[in-house]
Amino acid sequence: QVQLVESGGGAEQSGGSLRLSCAASGSSLDYYVIGWFRQAPGKEREGVACISSRVGSTYYADSVKGRFTISTDNAKNTVYLEMTRLKAEDTAVYYCAAARVEYPGGWFGGPKSRLFDEYEYEYWGQGTQVTVSS
Repeated sequence: QVQLVESGGGAEQSGGSLRLSCAASGSSLDYYVIGWFRQAPGKEREGVACISSRVGSTYYADSVKGRFTISTDNAKNTVYLEMTRLKAEDTAVYYCAAARVEYPGGWFGGPKSRLFDEYEYEYWGQGTQVTVSS
């Protein structure tokens, strides 16, 4: 079992940058695919980015591709989401989540819809608010 704690949210102006952190405890991130999701007011939660440090694969939603970067620091057992060129529509509560996956290569090589399927992720953090003003 893994516990996840997000941090790094806050308020930023449009065009600015923020870095979110997802610190994991209880288990090594090597056994998991880690996803970042977000939920804006009145909208459904959506996948933003995900990563497997074991196979070195990442995947991004089209809305953040080229602006956000997901990465891991295995020594710190932490996943980061570097967000640049922020837009007002990036305003949301951001969650990190973990899916224990035996063959992550199969995940990233298969249907992309699975990578952002919330039901595949068993463990969730409490969320961190990101507010971008235009």
